Amino acid sequence: MARLDTQADASFTRTAMRAELLDAETERALASAWRDQRCARSLHRLIVAYMRLAISMASKYRRHGAPMADLIQEASVGLMKAAEKFDPDRGVRFSTYASWWIKASIQDYVMRDWSMVRTGSTSSQKALFFNFRRVRARLERESGSALDGRAAHEMREVIAAEVGVPLRDVEMMEARLSSADFSLNATQSTDEGREWIETLEDAAPLGAETVARASDLSAARDWIRDALDGLTERERMIIRRRKLSEEPDTLARLGDELGLSKERVRQLEAQALRKMKSRLETRHGAAPAALACEI
Repeated sequence: MARLDTQADASFTRTAMRAELLDAETERALASAWRDQRCARSLHRLIVAYMRLAISMASKYRRHGAPMADLIQEASVGLMKAAEKFDPDRGVRFSTYASWWIKASIQDYVMRDWSMVRTGSTSSQKALFFNFRRVRARLERESGSALDGRAAHEMREVIAAEVGVPLRDVEMMEARLSSADFSLNATQSTDEGREWIETLEDAAPLGAETVARASDLSAARDWIRDALDGLTERERMIIRRRKLSEEPDTLARLGDELGLSKERVRQLEAQALRKMKSRLETRHGAAPAALACEI
């Protein structure tokens, strides 16, 4: 199957390389027909003509370990995006415009394929990802040996200066590139049969904490009911609508229903809260402040 895939890729590449070469006038006419009339035949002809560009750019990223077929596919995606957004009236050749989209599409794929953990999304992080190893290898060749600790630090400073990024970004990218993804289901070498996922701390509350909180909430609700029993019907209505409702009513709305002014409703609310506080302190030794977060 791998051989068949390779042969298919080679056949596709040969076909793309034999495609017509478009002059500027023809290219502009095809792009205009697609933009203005959504002419699918014009789009197809434009894409086929520049598929050789996509394949050529994809081949430059083979050293990153991604399959060539996938690289070509991502390059084709970038080419299609370029055709969709290209404005032929700006006087720029389509190949110049498409190169940026093709490169961006390939680089995004390579970085996604390299690690399940997102390695970087900013332009500086992408520049580091695709240039770090190349610059490091060149510096090692120039020095004639592997870099020791002091030389490695100087190397990072050189890379930061060449790529134009902060030193901390270089240090972060070096750490990412020197490590690899590991499955949490992999067994630990020091403990046969135990997986790494078993060492992760469960963020959920412990059973004892859950039971204790449920007990406290139940007691708090009983205390609140008892405190409400010491209020008049009107005071209970005000407290329920103002303090125990998910969407509390305004003083004005309650005033309209009760035929009272906003100030009078506020006074009744304050009076009811004082009565509740006194009852709670007398019967349970707790003030409403201790229960506010439990209501």
